[in-house]
Amino acid sequence: MKTKRTRKPTGQEQTAAPINREHALHLLRSMIRIRRLEAKCAELYSAMKIRGFLHLYDGEEAVAVGILAALAPEDAIVATYREHGHALIRGISAGSIMAEMYGKQEGCSRGRGGSMHLFDDKTRFYGGNAIVGGGLPVALGLALADKMRNKPVVTCCFFGDGAAAEGEFHECLNLAMLWQLPVLFVCENNLYAMGTAIRYSHSVTDFTRKAAAYDMACEAVDGMDVLAVEAAAKRAAESVRAGAGPYFLDCRTYRFRAHSMFDAELYRSKAEVEEWKKRCPIATSTRRFKDEGLIDDADLAEIERDVAKEVNEAVAYAEACTWEPVEDLTRFVYSERRTA
Repeated sequence: MKTKRTRKPTGQEQTAAPINREHALHLLRSMIRIRRLEAKCAELYSAMKIRGFLHLYDGEEAVAVGILAALAPEDAIVATYREHGHALIRGISAGSIMAEMYGKQEGCSRGRGGSMHLFDDKTRFYGGNAIVGGGLPVALGLALADKMRNKPVVTCCFFGDGAAAEGEFHECLNLAMLWQLPVLFVCENNLYAMGTAIRYSHSVTDFTRKAAAYDMACEAVDGMDVLAVEAAAKRAAESVRAGAGPYFLDCRTYRFRAHSMFDAELYRSKAEVEEWKKRCPIATSTRRFKDEGLIDDADLAEIERDVAKEVNEAVAYAEACTWEPVEDLTRFVYSERRTA
């Protein structure tokens, strides 16, 4: 029987070994890029430049950045509808993401996906998914295909705590273990499935116990600590890549903004949000890296200048991009025949 590995987040013992200045700057820059891009998206949504649904990632940046830092370019990524940060850090340009938000045909999904369906096969980023838990079976298919081709790669599947209440969650964990598929399951556990607290919808709120029930290697990690997330992700990815079967990470985090731009947030108090903001991953990492002498105020100013430039250029690009012609409305509804 497979040995279950279960760890709980108890503080600094889960963080990585001391890091160098270059890596500290990379992690901090990555989190700030996500935060500032999404702040601009919220602004543009209010200005009706971005339409439809918009789910923002504020507060959870350490999860995407820490996990992706442990993955290789050949690994596959499946995300949720809150996936802007994952796409950006994976390597999809801010301009391509913003153009998709605008619905322009130069967007990463040709303007047909919008906020919840970013996609880029060149970086093996196989999209967000508007269906709760919808990415889980997609991830299994990708992992199975790679395993059948004898490719030593990982498929990383992000999903929220709400997905753990779906039948496909249990079906996919079970099948991944049965077939020993190379999947890294990452639960972005922000305590609320839309407006429902997990304590009201799950009799067992420790999600590692759900994975352990399938005899899957699993651990919980402080999702507000980018170094802890990265360390756990490296352990998990190395295990999966070595052929030890799937691995489950319960990243315990918190979103500072509403579930979506339509959410009135009647299910939690402002005091609760403010308490969690004290653990903001960007602020705590900044203090930590400063205390360790890895960065200074000049570094932070440079990051902010660079990121502001990147975001402004992304908006200008999206504004200049073009709408898909109405004549192409039904294109891609059916596969297009290729002629010799």
